[in-house]
Amino acid sequence: MKRILVVVSLIGSGLLFNQLCAQPNVIYLLFDDLGYGDLSCYGQDKLQTPNIDRIAEQGMRFTQHYSGNTVCSPSRATLMTGQHPGHCYLRGNLAGELGAELDPAMTALPELFRNAGYATGAFGKWGLGHSNAEGAPSPLTHGFDEFYGWKSQVIAHTYYPKTMVHNGKEMPVEPGIYVHDLVVGHAFEFIRQKAGTHTPFFCYMTIAVPHAAMQAPAGLHMKWRLRLPQFDEKIGKYGAGPDEPCPDVINPVAGFAAMLENVDNQVGELLEMLSELDIAENTLILVSSDNGAHKEGGHDPWYWDSNGPLRGHKRDLYEGGIRAPFLACWPGTIPAGSESDHISAFWDVLPTMADLLDQPVPEQVDGISFLPTLIGDPGNQMVPEYMYWEFCKGAEQVVWSQAVRMGDWKAVKVTGKPKEGVIPAIELYNLAKDLGEEHDLAAQHPKLVKKAEKIMEKARIPVDQAR
Repeated sequence: MKRILVVVSLIGSGLLFNQLCAQPNVIYLLFDDLGYGDLSCYGQDKLQTPNIDRIAEQGMRFTQHYSGNTVCSPSRATLMTGQHPGHCYLRGNLAGELGAELDPAMTALPELFRNAGYATGAFGKWGLGHSNAEGAPSPLTHGFDEFYGWKSQVIAHTYYPKTMVHNGKEMPVEPGIYVHDLVVGHAFEFIRQKAGTHTPFFCYMTIAVPHAAMQAPAGLHMKWRLRLPQFDEKIGKYGAGPDEPCPDVINPVAGFAAMLENVDNQVGELLEMLSELDIAENTLILVSSDNGAHKEGGHDPWYWDSNGPLRGHKRDLYEGGIRAPFLACWPGTIPAGSESDHISAFWDVLPTMADLLDQPVPEQVDGISFLPTLIGDPGNQMVPEYMYWEFCKGAEQVVWSQAVRMGDWKAVKVTGKPKEGVIPAIELYNLAKDLGEEHDLAAQHPKLVKKAEKIMEKARIPVDQAR
């Protein structure tokens, strides 16, 4: 049934899109652990993100978009494969990242772009195995022409690594260099080169901000320390693996603000560059985060109100762990200043891009294209029957929690460490009336609980059978 819905979407929105304009360049800016309330266009009032806000002002702000999972690697796996967490091969972070690699038999997101004649580049944190593993799956074996970024997800915990990887080769980094700026610089150069040769491109800017160590450029960090001196006695600590420098941070609360200001300035540079290159109106910009706000490295999500009205943080399947900011800007095509409450998730991005590019939807895909929503054609927008999440822990990928969204209703089951004879209860919330998931209505709605329980059973296959 779902495949039929996707085909209908392709027929309806695809034809309308082809009448609108040529295939656009696509820039997907993926933050790492950015909370739903961290951007000023989503209500943050202790710091401002004016340039990111421009993307919202010039395009569409989604209010019910979800990440692929509640931690980094499995969330990125759903983005690359279009599979929801009940079918995805990865449902939790893995120590050493062994087993996190994408299945070569699957068609990954960048391969759609390459098949459509696009140049493809990824810049930053790959998060799906080591990026320099010779002969093993890597960004370059899954459709990216160019990759510049961290060697591994663990090393991406620091902004001062000893080496970075460029197209499979480790390259030394001068001590003291803030590598986030190098990542952005490589992405900008990729865009300039492709624009100069009139080559359509897909630029995946998977930055690490604001994950882990709250390290920021010194000048901006000092600026925020002067504004927030009450946190100067706080020291942020984090690690990035053996022998990798990860300096402690004085006043990590200020560090967080400095990181976001730095990125926001760079988004401003990106928007100006697109205008100067005369490609702004033929470039689709997407902005999101891989999961909810974290509580590590001295970050204080309570001070910053990082998740706004939402309950929970990273590693939770409550809204605060999985509901993500999502902005889409495409001048002249996406209505400026618009807002959408369409319910969507990372696994919908791949079929949306297939729709956009007039490419076949890979067989593994669970998602539904939201291109009709982007181009102002809501009459052709299909909606999911339900959405399912599953978060696992440990090398054995033991189920830790599950969640189901059914219209306005959300069911959550926190398994945690299994206890003999104890059956975890399913909690039930009405998100339309209780966005903060404060009032468990399971006792009042046993039929909905039973429905959610059945979905939790049928929506998943065992992890070891998922590849």
